[in-house]
Amino acid sequence: MPTIGIDYTAAYEQGAGIGRYVRELVGALAEIDSTTPYRLFVSGATRRDLPPPPGPNFTWRPTRITPLWFARLWHRARVPLPVETFVGRVRLFHATDFTLPPTLPGTVTLLTVHDLSFVRAPETATPVLKAYLDRVVPRSVRRASHVLADSQATKDDLIALYGVEPEKVSVLLSGVSAHFRRVEDPAVRAAVREHYGIPPGPYIFSVGTVQPRKNYARLMEALAGLGPEAGDIRLVIAGGRGWLDSPIYGAVRALGLEGRVHFTGFVDDADLPALYSDALCLAYPSLYEGFGFPVLEAFACGTPVITSKLSSMPEVAGDAALLVDPYDVGALTAALKRLLSDPALRAELVRRGYHQAEQFTWARAASQLVGIYRRLIAQE
Repeated sequence: MPTIGIDYTAAYEQGAGIGRYVRELVGALAEIDSTTPYRLFVSGATRRDLPPPPGPNFTWRPTRITPLWFARLWHRARVPLPVETFVGRVRLFHATDFTLPPTLPGTVTLLTVHDLSFVRAPETATPVLKAYLDRVVPRSVRRASHVLADSQATKDDLIALYGVEPEKVSVLLSGVSAHFRRVEDPAVRAAVREHYGIPPGPYIFSVGTVQPRKNYARLMEALAGLGPEAGDIRLVIAGGRGWLDSPIYGAVRALGLEGRVHFTGFVDDADLPALYSDALCLAYPSLYEGFGFPVLEAFACGTPVITSKLSSMPEVAGDAALLVDPYDVGALTAALKRLLSDPALRAELVRRGYHQAEQFTWARAASQLVGIYRRLIAQE
């Protein structure tokens, strides 16, 4: 195939979420395609900042210009500075993080839109970010030759909210990394718990940046609703600080849950399997997700899951999790009580979860992506 450019910036900048998506997808591409020339664009970096490329046919194309400055130049000032200035001439450029930079005439463009949470759940985004995304994302979608959605739910949103033609959008489901496997060794689990300052005892686990979309305040209400018999059960939240998070921390005090809610901060990917494996369950009642990695990660680690019945969660969870209305605290409390009190249900969900996780692989995603690249290039 001709040369393809990929925006790798999120993988360089972000530990989880979109960063993980880009890292895993590019790594899987390198495993299955050793002939196509790939150029990886990295904003805000130099070559000395970067590790060896993932394969011999991959080359870094870094620039010191930061993502913030590119947002100002490309999307606010609309400066027509093509991305090829930094990556060189490419036949196709894949923008992996919502926005499409200017390109030279004739360059095929592929844009990944991970979700439209800022439209579907506007109260969970800061006003400044929402205003920016509301202006830039629809424009990028219109300009792109083709769009990738992380789930059928996101594709449906693109069609319903932006009026995108169905044939312009392909669903590319993510995978679950092979290192997410159950950790049986109690010493390893204990060491990871100690590293993050998690006290001894049983806990419900939740994963994601501390921000409104993750629905942590309602999850805390559900924990409080379990009653005194669950007084030794903690809630452990793994995720860095995000935005609009003061009410979330305030809910701990308001509900009298001091000592029962533990915020770890950002958790390294290498430590997550031990934390999943040691948990009673994963509670992931997000208000909106384009995909939702923690559900699959918990499945792969043999941990039962309670998650939302909205957006992409039913696609990812299948029949392997308890699905609840994330706005209904009573329903979330009831699901927690049911799961924690029914060993047979827990065992059945673990069995189904292992099977569900096996359906999502990065190799499959990369193979599909190569097919999309070939089709788009052949059409031009």
